Amino acid sequence: MTDPLIIAKANDHELALLPAMSNRHGCITGATGTGKTVTLQKLAESFSSIGVPVFMADVKGDLSGICRSGALTEKMKKRLDMLQIDTPSWQGYPVTLWDVLQENGHPVRATISDMGPLLLAQLLNLNETQEGVLALVFKIADDNGLLLLDLKDLRTLLQFVGDNAAEFKTQYGNVSSASIGAIQRSLLQIEQQGGDKFFGEPMLNIEDLMQTIDGKGIINILTADKLLNSPKLYSTFLLWMLSELYENLPETGDREQPKLVFFFDEAHLLFSTATPALLEKIEQVVRLIRSKSIGIYFVTQNPLDIPEKILGQLGNRIQHALRAFTPRDQKAVATIAETMRPNPGLDIKQAIMELSVGEALISFLDTNGSPSITNRAFILPPTSQIGPITPDERKQLIESSLVAGVYEQTVDRESAFEMLQARAGSTDNSEKSSTKQLPSNQEESSGSIGQQVTEGILGGLGSLVFGSTGKRGGHHDGMISAFAKSAARSVGTSVAREITRGLLGSLLGSTTTKRKR
Repeated sequence: MTDPLIIAKANDHELALLPAMSNRHGCITGATGTGKTVTLQKLAESFSSIGVPVFMADVKGDLSGICRSGALTEKMKKRLDMLQIDTPSWQGYPVTLWDVLQENGHPVRATISDMGPLLLAQLLNLNETQEGVLALVFKIADDNGLLLLDLKDLRTLLQFVGDNAAEFKTQYGNVSSASIGAIQRSLLQIEQQGGDKFFGEPMLNIEDLMQTIDGKGIINILTADKLLNSPKLYSTFLLWMLSELYENLPETGDREQPKLVFFFDEAHLLFSTATPALLEKIEQVVRLIRSKSIGIYFVTQNPLDIPEKILGQLGNRIQHALRAFTPRDQKAVATIAETMRPNPGLDIKQAIMELSVGEALISFLDTNGSPSITNRAFILPPTSQIGPITPDERKQLIESSLVAGVYEQTVDRESAFEMLQARAGSTDNSEKSSTKQLPSNQEESSGSIGQQVTEGILGGLGSLVFGSTGKRGGHHDGMISAFAKSAARSVGTSVAREITRGLLGSLLGSTTTKRKR
């Protein structure tokens, strides 16, 4: 059995987190400047030391030092003397740096199809009507085999659906041109915030987050100091990652230690604007991902930032100081005091407002899965460097990582943009040649199935979807045949690469089309 992870020290004993219970999730809460970042660093290096990979966002830009050994500074010496503990063995831990904006870490990408309409609607801040139109567009893409990989694919398909709204009305329902325009404008805003760098290929392989070096788990750090300026992109990205972990990892049951621990910093950005449908899916993921041996730890200033149903799933609690200056803060203090397991010798409500920097109220799960009695204790100092590394050290770390060169080069394979552009050009050429010399009786007799549909209800849409035949018998591929050829090429180079959409990928959480690794 894996030894407990000693995280904090009270007056007369140490407080330890049980690895076997760490996939029961948890939270780290407290006001700004009370020590949440150092607590996060201590937990991350503790998990890494037993071979458990970690993923966490660096929202302040000062967690990268975890890859370097710490040092005995004057401030550190005072803390060690106060806690009456020996100087630790300073050491660094294996780190991989990631960056959605592709500036200070390896690129992180997802495809539009993989993201799905539910998460994308959250990212674009769409209303209910616009969200319905976006779901309709995804359905059209799925039905016609159109890959949506990047923003230009989605923009092109939105324009196509808007231009042919009347043809789609019977099968899919009304398409509001105003909603199409609103979605396009939202896409432009996301692109200006760096979203165009996030959507595309190669897409992040979740398995690259779950590696070890010399028995230590890789600590994956997402550079998020600039990303946090785009809170929608930040929260949606982390949600997508949770969805990917849930969808791709097998059921494992109870294990001695988790496969991965995921820290969700600035959690209030996730819940403050989430729709009821999305909150329901998040709750489902948090509840079920435990069986995949994934631990989720939400980091935020106020426990009230986390919805009650999700907060109830978080068994391991570390509560730093709160300042009860407002009625909401006072309510939070009372709520925390009521939800943490009582300690006869501790006034929890009073202690929350008296805690000093680095001190916390702690309640971890015991071997039976029950919350332990709440204790007041100091978080032990990390053994790695507190504070960021230099730009040169960061560059060296990126160049020497296990995934160096894997994600740096963008791949732009044939998808909705190319297919729709090609068909638009083919249709124009076909129409020009058929109006020059073709006799009227030949026009009526030489049409293919695609042309007959074109002359019927669907007009030009039939030629686009089914293809057309020219006057000399030359056939122009439609979207379906073009996609079939593209799929054949893909299968030829990578067997069984299919497209599916996961739990957070669609409004109903159903399986449709998304790339699966």
